[in-house]
Amino acid sequence: MNGKVVKGVQFLDLKAQGDPAKLAAAYEEEGADELVFLDITASYEKRGTMLDVVKRTADMVSIPFTVGGGIKNINDIQDVLSSGADKVSLNTAAVKDPKLVKKGAQIFGSQCMVVAIDAKLAHVDEPVPDKTVKHTSGGKCWWKVYVEGGRVSTGMDALAWAQTVRDLGAGELLPTSMDCDGTQNGYDLSLTKSMGETTGLPIIASGGAGSLEHIYDVLTKGEADAALAASIFHRSQYSVRDVKRYLAQRGVQIRPV
Repeated sequence: MNGKVVKGVQFLDLKAQGDPAKLAAAYEEEGADELVFLDITASYEKRGTMLDVVKRTADMVSIPFTVGGGIKNINDIQDVLSSGADKVSLNTAAVKDPKLVKKGAQIFGSQCMVVAIDAKLAHVDEPVPDKTVKHTSGGKCWWKVYVEGGRVSTGMDALAWAQTVRDLGAGELLPTSMDCDGTQNGYDLSLTKSMGETTGLPIIASGGAGSLEHIYDVLTKGEADAALAASIFHRSQYSVRDVKRYLAQRGVQIRPV
């Protein structure tokens, strides 16, 4: 946000954490496998992604780099990829124009198309909108899709939406639990596991990492293919090396540092 890395709790009370390019270089040095850069106010502010920040960041890293926020059309995807990103992440734009996912996959390849899904548990009394999708807790637990940086509820079923974007050509999914985001109380394992089982796509779990065990849990119990973490790294609670060492000791197959 405003050219700075920020972190909050449940998408609120955002605080600056540093320069994205410098942090990106530091995380690569620590052994991060990939980086995700999300311009969280671009869609809400009706502006494009800050390409200068993307270029500066891309110039300083060699690991895969995903960029999202403010991408509205094929030209925007082209601009972000040309600025040095390896993948783009679509959220609000995908909801507004699902065909953008299909067009992007056809032109740039599914491996470039990540769909981010900001999901929040629905109220217990709210009926599940899509009865064809298997949910946890006997069908009583479901998640709503939010857009505009978590500001606007679409009322859509997150698992049904995940199936839709898979069929349109998305290559990966990045579900963020709005309930867990920034709390450091652990990931929403049900959301992660359900989305993987429902779609069969690689799942990047996001929202809630607060300990080494949380990351282990989401990769094992939550069956995620990757774990995204922010707070624990930005605030120097753990390093990427700490995480990888812990996972390796617990028998999780990871890329070495």
